[in-house]
Amino acid sequence: MARSSHYIYLDVCALCRPFDDQTQMRIRLETDAVQLILSHVFAGSLTLVVSPVHEVEIGAIGDPAEREHLLFILHQSGHHPSNWGMEQVRERAEHLAQMGLGPADAAHLAFAEAMNADFITCDDRLLRQCRRVQPPIWCGSPVAFCDKEGLQ
Repeated sequence: MARSSHYIYLDVCALCRPFDDQTQMRIRLETDAVQLILSHVFAGSLTLVVSPVHEVEIGAIGDPAEREHLLFILHQSGHHPSNWGMEQVRERAEHLAQMGLGPADAAHLAFAEAMNADFITCDDRLLRQCRRVQPPIWCGSPVAFCDKEGLQ
């Protein structure tokens, strides 16, 4: 069972996984894992950290139903820290971008690091970049997170 108040950071790629084409086995497995993670968020055993980057990226989603559903999850179940240390987060994101991460990916990772949250993504390229830059937090896929935490 996940620890109480364990911070997690699902990037937008992971949050959107349930809206992807479910005909591929990998996507279905990741969708199930994201839904399992969110069930633990709703139950209070995990804390979903929400950053301003989530709001910007989700606000740009073209499908209104998907956008509204994701914003509802973030507003109802997400933790919106007020003590980010925005200057440090910005500096870390800039450093990560200089190391080759895209601006949004760098910002997501910097915010996750600021909260010492496990960083969860479905983006293989981003996971390879995380292994390369070796952030001080755990980074992995939704399935790997569920396995690591023994979520059921």
